[in-house]
Amino acid sequence: MRREAAIERLRGALWVMPTVAVGLALIAGSVLSSITIDPASSLAPLVFQGTADDARNLLIGIASTMVTVIALVLGLTVVALQLASTQFSPRLLRTFLRDLVNQLTLSSFVATFAYSTAGLYTVGISGGERTTDYPRLAVSGALVLLFVSMIMLVFFAHHLAHSIQIDQVMADVEKTTLHVVRESLAPGDDTTPRPEIPEAATPLLANGSGYVQTFHLEDLVEVAAHHGACLAVVPMVGEHVIVGTPLGWAWSKTDRTSPLSAEAAQSLAVGLNRGVRLGFERTAEQDAAFGVRQLADIASKALSPAVNDPYTAVQAVDHLSVILAALATKPLGNQVLTDGQGTPRVHIPARDWAYFIDLGLGQVRRFGHTEPRVVLALLRVTRDLGTLCHGPRMTSLREYVTVLLDDVKQDITQPADRDPLLERGNRLLSDLAR
Repeated sequence: MRREAAIERLRGALWVMPTVAVGLALIAGSVLSSITIDPASSLAPLVFQGTADDARNLLIGIASTMVTVIALVLGLTVVALQLASTQFSPRLLRTFLRDLVNQLTLSSFVATFAYSTAGLYTVGISGGERTTDYPRLAVSGALVLLFVSMIMLVFFAHHLAHSIQIDQVMADVEKTTLHVVRESLAPGDDTTPRPEIPEAATPLLANGSGYVQTFHLEDLVEVAAHHGACLAVVPMVGEHVIVGTPLGWAWSKTDRTSPLSAEAAQSLAVGLNRGVRLGFERTAEQDAAFGVRQLADIASKALSPAVNDPYTAVQAVDHLSVILAALATKPLGNQVLTDGQGTPRVHIPARDWAYFIDLGLGQVRRFGHTEPRVVLALLRVTRDLGTLCHGPRMTSLREYVTVLLDDVKQDITQPADRDPLLERGNRLLSDLAR
C-alpha cells in the first residue's frame, strides 16, 4: 500500500517528470559529446557547421529562450488552475496537476534548458583553454530539442485552450469516475445492514488524521479469523478521520458480552491501520462519490446568483446521468469480507443507491428547482435511470421526483412555467410506479 500511495502522489506532482527529464537530458548530452563525426562521413553535413564560438552563442541563446518560455508556461498553468478553482470547483485542481500534456511540456522545456546549459562547460573549452574542437553532434542535439520545445509550446497552447473548457473538464471527470465504477468499486449489497455493535466491543483507534483514500483489508480477515473476532469499520471511502477516534470496532464472534484480549485488540488495530490508507485529500482511486461530487459542485456553482448559468448545470446533470447509469447496474451498499469458511469477519460501510441519487441530483434540485430547464433535465435523467432500476432503487427515484415536484409547487409561482413541469412529473411518477 505504501507503493500505491507513492505512485498516487507522484502522479499528481508537477516536479517529478521534469526532474527525470533533466537527468535524461544530461545523460544524453554526455553520450553525444563522446561521439565524433568524421568529416568524410555521410552524417557530417547534418551536424552543426559553425565554429566553437558560434556553438557557444547558440547554446546561450537557447538557454535564455527556454527560461522565458518556462516562465510563460508556468504562468499559463497558474491561470488555468485559478480559473478551474474559481469557475468550476476547487476539487478540480488535482485533474490539472495530473494532466500528462502539462507535465510533458514542462519537461521538454526544462530538459532543453539543462542540456544547453550543461553544454557550455565543454563547447569551445578544453582544460581551461579555448579550443576550436567541440562535440558537433551534441550541439546539433540542442537544435533538435529547441524545435521539439517549440512544437510542444504550440501544442500546449492548443491543449490548454481545450482543457479549460467546461465541456472538456466535465468529460474528464466523467471518464475518470466511470473507470472507478467499472474497475475499482468493490461490490456491495443494498440490503445488508450495518452490524449491531455489542457494548463490549473494543474500539480500534486511528493512528493519524486525514481522508480515507483506499481500503485494503484482505489481510485483516486472516487476523480476525485467527483471534476469532469480528470487526466493523467506521468510515467510508472519502470520509475524514481524526487521530485517536475509532477507526473500527472489534468483538468476539463467540462471546459478544466479553471484551477482546489486549493482544487481539492490538493485532486488529495494527492490521486495520495498515489496511486503511489516509491522506490529506480525497482521491478517485476507490471513491466514485468524489467524481459525482465534482460534477454536482460544477452544477451548483453554475446555478449560484453570481454565475447564473443554467445551461452549464444542465450539462453537468447530463454527465451525472452517465455515471449514475453505470452505478444503476452495479451491486452497491455495505460490504462483508468472509474467511475461508464463509464466516463474516470484516464489515465495511459503503454508499448505496439512495446516497448516490441524493449526492448527484439532490444538491442540483435544491439550487435549481426554480429554473424550468434544470427541472426538465432532472426529470429526463430520472426517466432514463428508471429504465435501468427495479425494486428499492425504483422507490428511491419515485421519492426523488416527488420531492422535486413539491419544490416546484412551492417556489415556481408562474403557472405557465409550473403547470407543464407538474404534468410531466406526474406522468413520470405514473410510469415509474408502473
